[in-house]
Amino acid sequence: MAFKFEDLKIWQKALKISFKVNELSKSFPKDEIYILTSQIKRAADSISLNIAEGSTGQSDSEFNRFLGIAMRSAIEVIACLHIAKTRKIIDDKQFNELYNEIESLIISIQ
Repeated sequence: MAFKFEDLKIWQKALKISFKVNELSKSFPKDEIYILTSQIKRAADSISLNIAEGSTGQSDSEFNRFLGIAMRSAIEVIACLHIAKTRKIIDDKQFNELYNEIESLIISIQ
């Protein structure tokens, strides 16, 4: 692979989460398209984008700063999942599956 981030397991995991969030968001109601759907997709994409951006040509401290931003984006996705569950857009199974994957990712970042 051409770029350092492509070999990072954490980036690969974040990319899978982004895909799953995108697939899940396709079932969200149309009236959420510019609200919750947009927010959760942007937050999920931001996780892998920040890992990639911070990994190339950066010092360790700078990379850690980008990992911190990625972690905050992951927390944002968790918050969006709670909102979706509260609004009865997703069920417990959908919530728990993504919640557990994101929690695992956050633990990997810390």
